[in-house]
Amino acid sequence: MSEFLFGFTTGLSFILAIGAQNLFVIEQGIKKNHIFLVTTICALSDFLLIFLGIFIFYSIQSIMTTKVTLFLNLALIAFLLHFIWGKIKSFHTPLEVNTSKEAIPKSAIIAQTFGFTFLNPHVYSDTVFILGNLSKSFDFLNQKILFGLGATLASFLFFYFIGYMGYFLRRYFLNKKIWNIVNVIIIIYLIGLVIFLVFSEFF
Repeated sequence: MSEFLFGFTTGLSFILAIGAQNLFVIEQGIKKNHIFLVTTICALSDFLLIFLGIFIFYSIQSIMTTKVTLFLNLALIAFLLHFIWGKIKSFHTPLEVNTSKEAIPKSAIIAQTFGFTFLNPHVYSDTVFILGNLSKSFDFLNQKILFGLGATLASFLFFYFIGYMGYFLRRYFLNKKIWNIVNVIIIIYLIGLVIFLVFSEFF
């Protein structure tokens, strides 16, 4: 169960952020515009990408020499530090949410949701590479699956929450100070994860 909780908290730390995809979901929640469709596409996409990363790293376990593992761990630390730096920079990024009530056809909403999801390079670095890379620390496939299910649950809960609560909690979702507090929590968690990885690899 510790793998599941680790997956949940780590997955939540990556998805709980101000990004184009999340702002798009919040916008649709505020407008009450195809909420189930938007949130389900985002959640299922995360599920597919998370397990894609896990099974990619599982499939290359046979070539995991000491040097390969060291390279992947160094790359993982570098990606995490880059993510943390992005969170630090976001403190000065204005929060822009389009709350106008224009009607958008369902086909356009589907296209936009897929675009915000799969045309975003961060979704691949965060879900496929970072979460997949973290899963390699588990010895057994069932542990990796539990890790993936935890991360997936975080995505499902988060997307449905911001989608369906967007209208009712819009004054909080549109408050930059609240997002900054969330970012501080994420930064602290990820710094702890980086320190753990450094000590695991070099000490």
